[in-house]
Amino acid sequence: MTQTIAPRVRILVLLFLAVTGALLAGAAPASAHAALTGSDPRQGTVVDKAPAQVSLTFSEPVAVSDDALRVLDPKGERVDKGDPDGASGTTYTVQLLSGLPDGTYTVTYQVVSADSHPVAGAFTFSVGAPSETSVEASAQSPDDGLIGSLYGTGRYLSYAGFAVMVGGAAFVLACWRPGSGVRAVQRLVVSGWLTLTAATLALLLLRGSYTSSGKIGDVFDLTLLSEVLQTKTGAALVSRLLLLAAAALFIAVLFGSAQYQRNDEEKRDLSFGLAVGGTVVAAGLAASWAMSEHASQGIQPGLAMPVDVVHLLAVAAWLGGLTALLVALYRAPADTAVDTAAVQRFSRLAFGSVVALVVTGIYQSWRQLGSWSAFTDTRYGQLLLVKIGLVVAMVGIAYASRRWTARLAEPGAPVTLREEQKETAAARSATGGEAGQESAGATGTGKAGAGTETTAAASASVSAASADTDTDTDTDTDTEREKPAAVTGPAEVRSEESGAGAKAGGDSTRAAQLARQRAAVATARQKRLRDADPNRFGLRRSVLAEAGTAVVLLAITTVLTQTEPGRTEQEAERTASSSAPSLPSASSAQGTGAVTLNMPFDTGGKNGKGVVTIDLDPARVGGNDMHVYVERTDGKAFDVPELKVALTLSTKDIGPLPVVPDRLATGHLSASGVQIPMAGDWTVEVTVRTSDIDQVTVSKNAQIG
Repeated sequence: MTQTIAPRVRILVLLFLAVTGALLAGAAPASAHAALTGSDPRQGTVVDKAPAQVSLTFSEPVAVSDDALRVLDPKGERVDKGDPDGASGTTYTVQLLSGLPDGTYTVTYQVVSADSHPVAGAFTFSVGAPSETSVEASAQSPDDGLIGSLYGTGRYLSYAGFAVMVGGAAFVLACWRPGSGVRAVQRLVVSGWLTLTAATLALLLLRGSYTSSGKIGDVFDLTLLSEVLQTKTGAALVSRLLLLAAAALFIAVLFGSAQYQRNDEEKRDLSFGLAVGGTVVAAGLAASWAMSEHASQGIQPGLAMPVDVVHLLAVAAWLGGLTALLVALYRAPADTAVDTAAVQRFSRLAFGSVVALVVTGIYQSWRQLGSWSAFTDTRYGQLLLVKIGLVVAMVGIAYASRRWTARLAEPGAPVTLREEQKETAAARSATGGEAGQESAGATGTGKAGAGTETTAAASASVSAASADTDTDTDTDTDTEREKPAAVTGPAEVRSEESGAGAKAGGDSTRAAQLARQRAAVATARQKRLRDADPNRFGLRRSVLAEAGTAVVLLAITTVLTQTEPGRTEQEAERTASSSAPSLPSASSAQGTGAVTLNMPFDTGGKNGKGVVTIDLDPARVGGNDMHVYVERTDGKAFDVPELKVALTLSTKDIGPLPVVPDRLATGHLSASGVQIPMAGDWTVEVTVRTSDIDQVTVSKNAQIG
């Protein structure tokens, strides 16, 4: 009765903790990724005379290099001078050359926010009147390109290596101490260490190019590397490498101790020392992320960083321990199979980790989002919803795993691990006795033919079982590798005592071979019994499904750490809206602009038909206000998930100039300061997306200017 109720109670506890997240809605301002909140001159404005400087204001202090802020004239030549000045907190200024002619100028910036993430962008302003420009007013995202992809891959591998190393070691130390002698588990933990070490070195080399040029040739630039080492991120990566050296010592002691026999008191002391040392090293590694990324910036950093450390350790204990359990279930040798008690201990460890994940995750979500609307209106919130869904799925699969574990522990289970171990011990005792008798009989009678016949029969038995034993040939434990000598020893002693000389030596060899063959048969039989257990098979399948979900969950987590938090994104939008010129009322009637374009569309999906109307006012060279109205075929307002506009003047090879209007109301979007650099027959393209997969682009031409 207790086994049935306890899992349900724990599931209810997890759901209760998730619901309590509602109590944390609303908070004071915070920031993580930096965002451009203002500039002077403002984006898209036309000023009467050339300014002496350009100023950019960000949502938080940023790190700027000599080339972080650049101003380019219509020909693409730099017109800024000197290094950027950030004396006024979050506002950074670069001086311009004097006597600049009229035309459209492009401002580009690439800075590093306080949480170590690079932020890039570009905008234009005009002096006197807009003009043609050869500069594309858009900056490549640091995450795009080869360097960005390599850096993102390195981040994923570092998280994966950390989880496998820490979680695998925790599984061995806290749940399955005999696993320290299983080579498959040893390889798993060591591979986690190697992956984390290699990824950290790669991130250290890629960091300079990732935050500056994005060129592959700058990866080994020693000047950039020295600059990286002076940053918070560089210091965190170096600290991680130093802690990995301590982690290597911990792993060596953890797995090396399996080769020595100790009494119970020595084992307890060793386990306690390893637990304390391992926790300190793991917490230090987790802190290398917490002290250099999102948790180190924004509100309550003193609380956020320890919470982030606990969150990372809980992830590692759950996902890494799950991986170790999966390896143990599939690759552990038959005589050192993971027992039911170890699986139950890991189940309790996983439950505690999930509780810690839920509690710390609620706090982090509140801190990074700040409102319910950010869940659906920002990319960070949307990714977080996906992550929450994956966690819920993993909890459901874990519940199934607990049920399989409970069935393994039931008295009526088909084959329990304890019975398997007893059968193996009995088989080996019988094998040793029979080998001794065979040796004595062969020596006393002097008939080698009988011994040879028996050996051949045993060889046939082993050949029949070889298909089952092949899969375990590379999963021997450290103590198992010494068993042949232990088995052959008694037979050799008996042969020597017979005093039969060379003939006795030959009989002893055959007896030893017979003992090894019978031991192999017993091992193969034990493996067949283990694999035939439907409860163990079900546990394997559920743990495999849980581990597969964990791989996707870790990928989403990596992307989240590189995404601008929803709170920061919304604050930047509010700040930009408050500093932008006032927009026309959302209730103004459509079709009142100087240019009005009606474009029917059909994305091909369900409810994918409608009409988009573009109003451009005053439809002249310079700044314009654009209003976009989307309606269904029945005339009702249509709130589409995504809409983008692009302007192209093909006769002058200008464009496409992207315009991303802001949503004002259902089916009504607008953008102010839309720059038309010169008069001509412009093509207006509108891309409408009505679902995750249904999208279409429609276009019309209009004379502007």
